[in-house]
Amino acid sequence: MAQRGIREYHGKKMLARHLDAYLEDSIGYDGKIVLVHSDTNWDELVSDNPWLKSEKLVAKPDQLFGKRGKHGLVLVNKEFDETRSWVQERLGKQQTVNGIDGVLTHFIIEPCVAHEVEYYAAIKSGADGDTIFFSLEGGINVEENWDKVVSIQVPVLKGIEGLDIEGRLPESLGKNRKLVGSFLKGLYKFFAAMHFAYLEINPFAIAGDNIIPLDLVAKLDDTAEYLCGKAWGDDLEFPAAFGQNLSPEEIKIRELDALSGASLKLTLLNPDGIIWNMVAGGGASVIYADTVCDLGFSKELAMYGEYSGNPSTNLTYEYAKVVLDLMTRKKDSQGRPKTLILGGGIANFTDVAKTFTGIIKALNEFGDKLKEVNARIFVRRGGPNYKEGLANLKAAAEKIGVPIEVHGPEYHMTRVVSDALKA
Repeated sequence: MAQRGIREYHGKKMLARHLDAYLEDSIGYDGKIVLVHSDTNWDELVSDNPWLKSEKLVAKPDQLFGKRGKHGLVLVNKEFDETRSWVQERLGKQQTVNGIDGVLTHFIIEPCVAHEVEYYAAIKSGADGDTIFFSLEGGINVEENWDKVVSIQVPVLKGIEGLDIEGRLPESLGKNRKLVGSFLKGLYKFFAAMHFAYLEINPFAIAGDNIIPLDLVAKLDDTAEYLCGKAWGDDLEFPAAFGQNLSPEEIKIRELDALSGASLKLTLLNPDGIIWNMVAGGGASVIYADTVCDLGFSKELAMYGEYSGNPSTNLTYEYAKVVLDLMTRKKDSQGRPKTLILGGGIANFTDVAKTFTGIIKALNEFGDKLKEVNARIFVRRGGPNYKEGLANLKAAAEKIGVPIEVHGPEYHMTRVVSDALKA
């Protein structure tokens, strides 16, 4: 599972579309919210959302960073014209937030809700079960009052139906205790059905019998996209973290990753590096990267990534093409050879021969370029059909004239890294 952050805009739209289906009574949230960016046509925005001109508004950036209020990035209780000017003054501008420099590219605007009390709610998934958190001390100071947070464990197998959520809440909630208990129970069902990994509503307010989410942070299990993509919404995206500018190649891999239930990841660290890890498996990718760093070559590690979840031959081929293209664009400035490490553990269900067929196809296309950068290949892999895969890979590399060493599961998983760095 990869936990991927989503925008507050998309999280609230999902709440508005689906939450009532998991509640005994509607909380009255209508999902009035708009997302603004550099391409926004403000006239069309108002035409499609006339409430922008009739209600007092709240505006803030929507780029996966917190503490917006503490950084003066929340506008509250203003008319549309002032809100528009405030957003336009900041849109596209450089900003330092929580020690990170980035450009403000997306803002949300929604109605300002009059309220007196703010509450905190969050749900977090875990190996032994999920945990629901609630506090009477919602808002920007919840971390400073964490001792007042109520935590409720939801067992993996038993689920939430048998839990007395209302009874675990503070009695000081008074008449709102039943409403909040019902809301948290429905929110958990929504959380599970939509395959969230983390969901925080801080704060939410109560207006009569309605609950209004004022701020939201969420992460989804991206491997559930094939299952929940339509429910998430056609416009949902997994944006880059604030301050992170994705290269075209990283965007390409994200697009490939979204095509199937397999997992394809790539983060460029140093495109001029001489060590290129193309590793099968999320855990293995961490181990191989750590080993490169432990052996003193952290500055030469070109990328961090993985291919896993039994990707098809064609998907692996497309992934390998991106890696090999980046690796062979130019020679090392010191004349050192480029090293490709095709690593991995022992696969449970990924067909090694099938995925290696995709890699072989890419190697054949980049054969001349690989030789131009004095490339070398080191392989360690195990799993279904690994002997066939290793034999085919070795034969292909030898045919195009690229030095290669291949090892199966009898070889220590990270020994191949040591071999590669000594060669």
